[in-house]
Amino acid sequence: MFNKETEYALRGLVYIQLQNLSGRKPGVTEIAKEIDAPPFYTAKILQRMARNGFVESLKGKGGGFYFEKDKPDLPIKDLIVSTEGDKKISGCGFGLKHCDANDPCALHELYAPIRDAINTLVSTETIQSLAKKYAK
Repeated sequence: MFNKETEYALRGLVYIQLQNLSGRKPGVTEIAKEIDAPPFYTAKILQRMARNGFVESLKGKGGGFYFEKDKPDLPIKDLIVSTEGDKKISGCGFGLKHCDANDPCALHELYAPIRDAINTLVSTETIQSLAKKYAK
Protein backbone atom coordinates (compact mmCIF):
# COMPACT_ATOMS: atom_id res chain seq x y z
CA MET A 1 0.00 0.00 0.00
CA PHE A 2 2.80 2.41 0.86
CA ASN A 3 6.13 2.88 -0.89
CA LYS A 4 9.30 1.15 0.35
CA GLU A 5 10.63 4.28 2.05
CA THR A 6 7.46 4.56 4.14
CA GLU A 7 7.47 0.85 4.98
CA TYR A 8 11.13 0.91 6.04
CA ALA A 9 10.65 4.15 8.01
CA LEU A 10 7.61 2.72 9.79
CA ARG A 11 9.33 -0.56 10.66
CA GLY A 12 12.56 1.22 11.59
CA LEU A 13 10.90 3.73 13.91
CA VAL A 14 8.83 1.04 15.60
CA TYR A 15 12.02 -1.00 16.12
CA ILE A 16 13.80 2.04 17.56
CA GLN A 17 10.93 2.64 19.99
CA LEU A 18 10.92 -1.01 21.03
CA GLN A 19 14.63 -0.84 21.80
CA ASN A 20 14.21 2.49 23.60
CA LEU A 21 11.63 0.83 25.87
CA SER A 22 14.46 -1.54 26.89
CA GLY A 23 16.86 1.36 27.47
CA ARG A 24 18.78 0.83 24.21
CA LYS A 25 19.62 3.14 21.30
CA PRO A 26 20.07 0.98 18.19
CA GLY A 27 22.39 1.92 15.34
CA VAL A 28 21.74 1.84 11.59
CA THR A 29 23.31 -1.57 10.97
CA GLU A 30 21.22 -3.24 13.67
CA ILE A 31 18.02 -1.50 12.55
CA ALA A 32 18.56 -2.40 8.89
CA LYS A 33 19.17 -6.04 9.78
CA GLU A 34 16.12 -6.27 12.04
CA ILE A 35 13.72 -4.64 9.55
CA ASP A 36 15.19 -6.53 6.57
CA ALA A 37 16.22 -3.39 4.68
CA PRO A 38 19.40 -2.33 2.86
CA PRO A 39 21.75 -0.56 5.34
CA PHE A 40 22.58 2.40 3.07
CA TYR A 41 18.92 3.04 2.29
CA THR A 42 18.01 2.65 5.97
CA ALA A 43 20.66 5.23 6.88
CA LYS A 44 19.23 7.72 4.37
CA ILE A 45 15.70 7.19 5.63
CA LEU A 46 16.68 7.55 9.29
CA GLN A 47 18.68 10.71 8.52
CA ARG A 48 15.55 12.14 6.92
CA MET A 49 13.43 11.10 9.92
CA ALA A 50 15.94 12.84 12.22
CA ARG A 51 15.95 16.00 10.06
CA ASN A 52 12.15 16.03 10.26
CA GLY A 53 12.39 15.86 14.05
CA PHE A 54 10.67 12.49 14.34
CA VAL A 55 13.63 10.74 15.98
CA GLU A 56 16.93 11.79 17.54
CA SER A 57 20.38 10.39 16.88
CA LEU A 58 23.54 10.37 18.91
CA LYS A 59 26.93 9.62 17.37
CA GLY A 60 29.79 7.75 18.96
CA LYS A 61 30.03 5.17 21.70
CA GLY A 62 26.65 4.71 23.37
CA GLY A 63 25.02 6.46 20.44
CA GLY A 64 22.20 5.41 18.19
CA PHE A 65 18.63 6.42 17.50
CA TYR A 66 16.07 7.30 20.14
CA PHE A 67 12.82 9.13 20.77
CA GLU A 68 12.78 12.09 23.16
CA LYS A 69 10.67 11.08 26.14
CA ASP A 70 9.06 14.50 26.53
CA LYS A 71 7.90 14.74 22.90
CA PRO A 72 4.34 13.75 21.94
CA ASP A 73 3.80 10.37 20.29
CA LEU A 74 4.34 10.31 16.52
CA PRO A 75 1.17 9.63 14.51
CA ILE A 76 1.72 7.29 11.58
CA LYS A 77 -0.01 9.90 9.40
CA ASP A 78 2.83 12.39 10.01
CA LEU A 79 5.35 9.79 8.84
CA ILE A 80 3.33 8.96 5.71
CA VAL A 81 2.85 12.62 4.79
CA SER A 82 6.59 13.25 5.20
CA THR A 83 7.56 10.40 2.86
CA GLU A 84 4.70 10.35 0.34
CA GLY A 85 2.69 13.52 0.78
CA ASP A 86 -0.97 13.43 1.74
CA LYS A 87 -2.40 12.34 -1.60
CA LYS A 88 -2.44 8.64 -0.66
CA ILE A 89 -4.54 9.19 2.43
CA SER A 90 -6.71 12.06 1.23
CA GLY A 91 -6.71 11.92 -2.55
CA CYS A 92 -9.04 10.53 -5.15
CA GLY A 93 -8.85 6.77 -5.76
CA PHE A 94 -9.09 7.45 -9.48
CA GLY A 95 -6.31 10.04 -9.35
CA LEU A 96 -8.43 13.06 -10.24
CA LYS A 97 -7.54 16.52 -8.92
CA HIS A 98 -11.15 17.37 -8.13
CA CYS A 99 -13.33 14.63 -6.70
CA ASP A 100 -15.86 14.90 -3.90
CA ALA A 101 -19.42 13.93 -3.06
CA ASN A 102 -20.76 16.69 -5.33
CA ASP A 103 -18.51 15.81 -8.28
CA PRO A 104 -17.51 12.15 -7.71
CA CYS A 105 -15.25 9.96 -9.81
CA ALA A 106 -16.27 6.46 -10.85
CA LEU A 107 -14.64 4.98 -7.72
CA HIS A 108 -15.73 7.63 -5.23
CA GLU A 109 -18.67 5.79 -3.67
CA LEU A 110 -16.59 2.68 -2.98
CA TYR A 111 -13.20 4.28 -2.32
CA ALA A 112 -14.12 7.21 -0.05
CA PRO A 113 -15.13 5.05 2.96
CA ILE A 114 -11.95 2.96 2.63
CA ARG A 115 -9.77 6.07 2.33
CA ASP A 116 -11.53 7.63 5.33
CA ALA A 117 -11.02 4.47 7.41
CA ILE A 118 -7.31 4.39 6.52
CA ASN A 119 -7.01 8.08 7.34
CA THR A 120 -8.62 7.46 10.74
CA LEU A 121 -6.29 4.51 11.39
CA VAL A 122 -3.09 6.37 10.56
CA SER A 123 -4.26 9.45 12.47
CA THR A 124 -4.95 7.53 15.68
CA GLU A 125 -2.17 4.94 15.70
CA THR A 126 1.33 6.11 16.59
CA ILE A 127 4.81 4.68 16.36
CA GLN A 128 4.71 4.33 20.13
CA SER A 129 1.33 2.55 20.20
CA LEU A 130 2.55 0.06 17.60
CA ALA A 131 5.75 -0.60 19.56
CA LYS A 132 3.74 -1.22 22.73
CA LYS A 133 1.69 -3.84 20.88
CA TYR A 134 4.91 -5.66 19.95
CA ALA A 135 6.30 -5.33 23.48
CA LYS A 136 3.40 -7.29 25.01
